Amino acid sequence: MSDLTELTEHGHSQKEIEARIGKPPGRGYLRDIIYGGIDGSVTTFAIVAGVAGAGLSPMIIVALGMANVLADGFSMAAGNYSGTKAELDDIKRIRRIEERHIETHPEGEKRELRQILHMKGLSGDALDKAVAQISSDKEQWIQFMLEGEYGLAPVDPHPMRAATATFIAFLIAGMIPLLPFIFGLPSAFTVSSVLTGITFFAIGAYKSQWSLHPWWRSGFETLAIGGVAASIAYFVGTLFTV
Repeated sequence: MSDLTELTEHGHSQKEIEARIGKPPGRGYLRDIIYGGIDGSVTTFAIVAGVAGAGLSPMIIVALGMANVLADGFSMAAGNYSGTKAELDDIKRIRRIEERHIETHPEGEKRELRQILHMKGLSGDALDKAVAQISSDKEQWIQFMLEGEYGLAPVDPHPMRAATATFIAFLIAGMIPLLPFIFGLPSAFTVSSVLTGITFFAIGAYKSQWSLHPWWRSGFETLAIGGVAASIAYFVGTLFTV
């Protein structure tokens, strides 16, 4: 059995099933963390590479880098908040529509429910009983329609949590390329390049826990993406060498 299988498989005893299925549902923030981390590393190191390519002083690199980490990090978090808030508002809007339809057109909604269940493979007496059972609980009925008719997740998004996850990931990853310049290390740009490359690889390797790809492939993939962005920024910076 591969390492990936060992990490992702779970038991199927009755006790394990009840513990896993019965726990409160949650909504992960992997996408927000990966998004913030990669963008924080790429944009900050792009500034470092561009300014270093132009031959400007380390203090300018720190000033511009810090401004990017705080301003761009906040901007990304705010954008993620707005986007997630819009998603949540849309879910609420659709929920109210379904509530109203169930109140005013229950038979029509039952026909929709029946069609969804039929497409899932139910028929005959089993289909009739399932329709009756689900439609007997209004909240369960609404939630089933949100998932079956609109493809919405059963857990509502949390805009502030998503924004916070993005900002923290951006802040941590974005500060790494600046550390050699902040501490005045010799060959600061070289050290910054190595640390940023390690960060890219680490983010990709971390992401692989939720991927079918091996950790090293995911790591090198993210490293390649960040490396291309940094190379472009450095090349542009050399065009304006002072």
